[in-house]
Amino acid sequence: ENATSNKRGRRTPCEMGGPMSGSKAPLAPEKGVFPLDHFGECKRLVAAYVGCLKEHGQDAAAAPCRELTRRYLECRMARELMVPQPLEELGFSSSSAGGKKG
Repeated sequence: ENATSNKRGRRTPCEMGGPMSGSKAPLAPEKGVFPLDHFGECKRLVAAYVGCLKEHGQDAAAAPCRELTRRYLECRMARELMVPQPLEELGFSSSSAGGKKG
């Protein structure tokens, strides 16, 4: 009988490649994949953004909505819910607080 098999001859989860089968470190999420905000740290900004979209007919380019988007991304970066990245790389200009590149 195999040492990693149980008494009935079935393979153990470790032997079958289950979640505890290796000692690999968890991988960071790929770009575009965001960890959930389990503690709701940026939830207020999400609610404000959705309200802004409703008010402006879902025109995401509206200046107030764009500013909320910038603040939301900053909130996520500050709380390590996404990899810190210059806002210019995310489409915001450095010249104005919420200006979009054009």
